[in-house]
Amino acid sequence: MNIVLTTVVLFAVFGILLFLGCPISVSILISSIATALSSLTWEQVSFITMQKMNSGVESFSLLAVPLFILAGNIMNNGGIARRLINFANLFCGRIPGSLAQANALGNMLFGALSGSSVAAASAMGSAIYPIQKEEGYDPAFATCVNIASAPTGLLIPPTSAFIVYSTVAGGVSISALFMAGYIPGLLMGLGTMIVAFLYAKKHKYPVSGKTNLKEAVKVTLQAIPSLLLIIIVIGGIVGGIFTATEGAGVCVLYCLILSICYKSMDMKSFMDILLKSACTSGIILFLISASSAMSWVMAYSGIPAAISDGILSVSTNKYVIFFLMNIILLVIGTFMDITPAILIFTPIFLPIAQSFGMSSVQFGAVLIFNMCMGNMTPPVGSVLFVACGITNTTIEQVAKMLVPYLIVLLLLLLAVTYIPVLSLGLPGLMGLI
Repeated sequence: MNIVLTTVVLFAVFGILLFLGCPISVSILISSIATALSSLTWEQVSFITMQKMNSGVESFSLLAVPLFILAGNIMNNGGIARRLINFANLFCGRIPGSLAQANALGNMLFGALSGSSVAAASAMGSAIYPIQKEEGYDPAFATCVNIASAPTGLLIPPTSAFIVYSTVAGGVSISALFMAGYIPGLLMGLGTMIVAFLYAKKHKYPVSGKTNLKEAVKVTLQAIPSLLLIIIVIGGIVGGIFTATEGAGVCVLYCLILSICYKSMDMKSFMDILLKSACTSGIILFLISASSAMSWVMAYSGIPAAISDGILSVSTNKYVIFFLMNIILLVIGTFMDITPAILIFTPIFLPIAQSFGMSSVQFGAVLIFNMCMGNMTPPVGSVLFVACGITNTTIEQVAKMLVPYLIVLLLLLLAVTYIPVLSLGLPGLMGLI
């Protein structure tokens, strides 16, 4: 079958099924089977598809995904968010719009612990918005800060996004990817804080009252157990004490102990968390399984090579190619969630990036940064909808105010794309690459 026709069949069937409201994992599977049937028999397709789906999730490192999901859900219900907000406010209390700054810094801290942008937006927004409302903050402003800073948790480790990418990209070091995400994630958070500062200063937003030494010590001591989690998990993984999967298990145990100590979780809520985590994990793992079948179909049909040739025919300048890749990934991120986007488009764009000298570690950081932007924009933008729901604002109300944040983040994305040291500096310094 002609390569162009194969590509059209695959993405047309996939797009139609999504438009009809079919679950994305089922859409991926059906479109893959439909495409494979154009050149193979049903017996061949069914056997190979099942084989690829099974091998797609037959990975020890993927066990970390459900464990990190469980840890994030425990954190979201375990009283950790409030302690991190209080700690963040110590550093932001004298800055105009201090509550917005604390929201952004809190998202960076909580996101680094939970690895979920939605969990961060929900936990931080729910905890801090009532206080912002009392102090007269514009709901749209408060929502935009939450939206723009929550996705930092997808870059700042530990994060399951890098684990999924590692399995698709051919066993790229998870430790190196974790370290590669730190600076881009921090830049994303700092960029958000700068825009929030300028807006708050212009509109004369209040600063928080000065915290006395006794209160500062108390808040810090309350936050230290939560902050130690970052050191234990990331230090253990990077130091080779345990793998990412074992680190995820340690993370779950530590969060569970903290929640019990904080007396913020009973047996009923724990069982609800287990059920929620199992459902989310099942969805993601089936998605990974179905995407493995699609990856095989695309490779068998020569689709990645065809798309690569099409992009390379536009220009031979690596800066133009990287810019074009970012544009395509940004568009993809607006209508596709992060996990399927990583699974489907890594095999297509990674070889292109590598052919122009970009390492698989740097490409991972660029890809996840692009998907972070997609979390903030409609029609899929899960963080956008969660944050708007918390403050009871509409997308129309926040759209205009969100533009400056998006512009700053786009500039930072280009910096991460064209300045390799921003993503490779830390892994290189630690001898991971």
